[in-house]
Amino acid sequence: MGYTTRITWEPLRTLNAPFTGAYQALGTPLVNSSYICKLVNNSTVLVTISIDGVGDIDVAPANSFWLYDEYKTKRLEALPAGTQIYVKGTAGTGSVYLVSQYLIVM
Repeated sequence: MGYTTRITWEPLRTLNAPFTGAYQALGTPLVNSSYICKLVNNSTVLVTISIDGVGDIDVAPANSFWLYDEYKTKRLEALPAGTQIYVKGTAGTGSVYLVSQYLIVM
């Protein structure tokens, strides 16, 4: 019996502006370990990103995105299951989205 690996997606997570100036959860925590994770900042302000709601780990300027593709390093896990992504911005309009792909071994 052979095994194959299939890519699938978690549900899209969204946070709509206005932002409060404090960290806000971007949807729910990851259910599965993400191996490709993309954050799209479709808002009019720079947002700061955190994985604990306290420390800054990255920024996404207005109307931009960041992509973590750990598959290229063969680690196969950018963010472990249970990780909560937070974003912080001030005022603005628009939304921030989180896209996460994970692998299923069949």
